[in-house]
Amino acid sequence: MSNSCDSNVDSKHMVSATQPDCESKPVHPSVTIGSVIMKTPVVLAELTVQVNMDATITFPEAVLEIKDIKKTVKLTQCRLLLPTNKLFLKGFVRKNIQYASPAPKIESSTSSSISSTLHSFTIDIPFHCVTEIKKFLVDPIAPEYNKRQEFDFFHKSSLPSGHPEKDHLLSNDLSQFHQTSRQHYNELPFCELVYSNIIEWDEAIDRMPLSDHTPIGEGYFTTVEEKMVLDLTVKVLQEQQVRICSTTNRD
Repeated sequence: MSNSCDSNVDSKHMVSATQPDCESKPVHPSVTIGSVIMKTPVVLAELTVQVNMDATITFPEAVLEIKDIKKTVKLTQCRLLLPTNKLFLKGFVRKNIQYASPAPKIESSTSSSISSTLHSFTIDIPFHCVTEIKKFLVDPIAPEYNKRQEFDFFHKSSLPSGHPEKDHLLSNDLSQFHQTSRQHYNELPFCELVYSNIIEWDEAIDRMPLSDHTPIGEGYFTTVEEKMVLDLTVKVLQEQQVRICSTTNRD
């Protein structure tokens, strides 16, 4: 008697999920030996910047209490303005606030309990500041300035009637224009965000009691005043040409 399950199996369409082992061996990389010049990002400075922030947050509904706040720092601008050594910073703190909101019906709460629902509210708190880099680990390469220069050719022409015949107008030729121009394509310094730390203090400024039928001291609010101290560690870099010296012999 044949098995009906086995009769539906087609061995030609079976795919194995087992991954067999494959052999590998190390390969010695091909490198340039000796003194070479390499273009690579060079760390100009690494500094911690403290940003003081003050904001007012208004929730879309009544808040019984805040359960948790997740914060993420996002840097949108980090620009070193040469040759002033001023570092311009701009960004925002993304905050996802999880909170409990009281039920809209008074009947949902008693003198010893409160019914609420969990919600979340996401908001961006912007910041911007300017700081000066007073000491560089490696000096940045200052930008080369573009140059344009005009030049003329001597031109001799006859004078109109009323001037002596032997006299001539000696000047440049106004019908021509000559110029040389030079353009430099400098390496723009850039930044990397290394570390962030936030100390915050939040306080409701419009808290009201719920009702007489709820536990003592319970209330709701919709507006929070927030103060934050943000510490940012950024790394400022610039593409530079660096000489690399190597005495390693090739195997």
